[in-house]
Amino acid sequence: MTRDEALSLVREFVKNEGLVRHMLSVEAAMRFYAEKYGEDIELWGQIGLLHDFDWEIHPTLEEHPLAGSAILRERGVSEEIIQDILSHADHSGVPRDTVRRKSLSACDEVTGLITAVALVRPSRSLFDLEAGSVKKKWKDKAFAAGTDRAEMEHAAHELGVDIWEHVGNVILAMRKIAPELGLVGNVQ
Repeated sequence: MTRDEALSLVREFVKNEGLVRHMLSVEAAMRFYAEKYGEDIELWGQIGLLHDFDWEIHPTLEEHPLAGSAILRERGVSEEIIQDILSHADHSGVPRDTVRRKSLSACDEVTGLITAVALVRPSRSLFDLEAGSVKKKWKDKAFAAGTDRAEMEHAAHELGVDIWEHVGNVILAMRKIAPELGLVGNVQ
């Protein structure tokens, strides 16, 4: 499957642009870590891009991503990618036993928090956002209350990266696609 085919599949099943931007963010972060670890950037990117493609049609933890795996198989997605996607759900029974699976888990939740912080800044941009700004908002439990900070810390720890280094890495990755994410803002 090519990147264009993966994006086409996402667009077929996902109508919420916020969810599409989330998957693009995770794709960018996965590409960052693939490069960092000397791994297959395209493969890692596809996993990040596809990981939540079924959330709108299977919006419960009982269904997602398990039910979506059947669709991926029907579309000819490799079992390797499917198993990696399944690993991002604790209830799937697929262990996070590779650096790729640990990266997916670490990149998933944190992109939402980073996006939320960028959107409340006067600039509405990733280009002037630093990990320290995310850290300040982290302490405010009412801010982006739907994000699981404990899970983010645990996932970064499993990956072997300090949470604030990880946040900085994901910000850098997301900056590369800031226009697609609508997070260029008013920074020159």
